[in-house]
Amino acid sequence: MPKIDERITALQERLKQLKARQQRIEIRRRATESRRTRKEDTRRKILIGAIVLAKIERGEFSDSQLRGWLDEALTRADDRALFDLPGQADE
Repeated sequence: MPKIDERITALQERLKQLKARQQRIEIRRRATESRRTRKEDTRRKILIGAIVLAKIERGEFSDSQLRGWLDEALTRADDRALFDLPGQADE
């Protein structure tokens, strides 16, 4: 019987190791997917911004309309300063 018990113990330990390895692989996969998603989101934003800026330069889109959107949407002081928008009054 001791041989069977040793074999069972060894197999249980191997199973535990394989489960831990599988968990590490899954965590790594999720992290990679998250990074990829963030990169794609950033790239979309950059491309949209470039298109809007190009349209403003060509006169196809109103700079004042864009500044109005920015004024409505941006609340953080450093974001507003980036676009030379006045600070917002505390509400």
